[in-house]
Amino acid sequence: MAQPAWQDPVLLPVDTAPVPEYGSGSLADLLPTLVAGQGVPGFTAAIPELTPADRNCVFLIDGLGWEQIKAHPDEAPFLHSLLPTSRGGTGRPITAGFPATTATSLASVGTGLPPGEHGLPGYTARNPETGELMNQLRWQPWTPPKTWQPHPTVFTLADAAGVRTAQVSAPDFEQTPLTKVALSGGSFLGRLSGEERMDVAAERLAAGDRSLVYTYYSEVDGKGHRFGVDSDAWRGQLMYVDGLARRLAEQLPPRSALYITADHGMIDIPFDEQSRIDFDEDWELRAGVALLGGEGRARHVYAVPGAESDVLTVWREVLGEQFWVASRDEAIAAGWFGPKIDERVHGRIGDVVAAAHDDVVITASVNEPHESAMVGMHGSMTPVEQLVPLLEVRS
Repeated sequence: MAQPAWQDPVLLPVDTAPVPEYGSGSLADLLPTLVAGQGVPGFTAAIPELTPADRNCVFLIDGLGWEQIKAHPDEAPFLHSLLPTSRGGTGRPITAGFPATTATSLASVGTGLPPGEHGLPGYTARNPETGELMNQLRWQPWTPPKTWQPHPTVFTLADAAGVRTAQVSAPDFEQTPLTKVALSGGSFLGRLSGEERMDVAAERLAAGDRSLVYTYYSEVDGKGHRFGVDSDAWRGQLMYVDGLARRLAEQLPPRSALYITADHGMIDIPFDEQSRIDFDEDWELRAGVALLGGEGRARHVYAVPGAESDVLTVWREVLGEQFWVASRDEAIAAGWFGPKIDERVHGRIGDVVAAAHDDVVITASVNEPHESAMVGMHGSMTPVEQLVPLLEVRS
């Protein structure tokens, strides 16, 4: 309910944001838990509910959050039937990490580290060395991958320890910088169709006494962005990927565990002025801002030097009833990006960080026309974006 004009707005306190379960139940904890159970040195089982298996397969469905599976039993009967198996049979989800976005989440999965350590803290982030915005999904402008993300992947360390390791994905992803910094190690097997990926993943899983296989499907997310999660196109993709998951589950070799998860959920945002606040048309929000990073529901705001405090004040006044608005230091202290922030990552985080609480986004119609036109959005810490499944099938 809106406040009367004579009352001060009720701002969302930073400490009320539901911080991801780093260290016990986030995407960053999944692979370390699996390889610890396979005897890979240097790892501990961070998600205590999971039981070790000799052969582990992770099937990551881009954009398919926990709430979407719960809401669509007819379109996803197989996935819906597995909800009670999630998180080691507790029937609970895990969390993506903040921001709940693909580049950040895939880096968390592959490195086993929260965003504050792997250093991909959003869709776009400022490169402190150049002052430019770095798109961490498209890797533009070009930035040396190993400089940007120097930590070894879990796949690399598992492969070195004798675990048969493979990634099965679209061929176009093999040479991308994001794959190199987040998902490299062992064999990369490019397959065009979803069915081929499922079949090859099962074959690679059986190829070693200890094996770790990762496979991925992107178009649930793609249709959600373009048409929304309340569209027939999205539902069609959900039905298709439900069949893929069943196909893979039915081919598991002995001593295997299949984990079906996602990088984030998604929410449809109405096309009206109350729901879509256009930064490029809002002089108050633009004042003192040098760069706008992140994405609509998880913004990094980089201030002109000396204007940091003023920008924080204005963003809180304008948006603080609908967004959790924090200074960099407040967001770090609250643990939004994990319990530890590498020194090289500190300046990539915005001087101000704004995470959506309500069904609202901050668009940028001039500088981000493609992103601003999307129906489905994600990035923040609300349950629909943050909660992801960890469905389990064993053989």
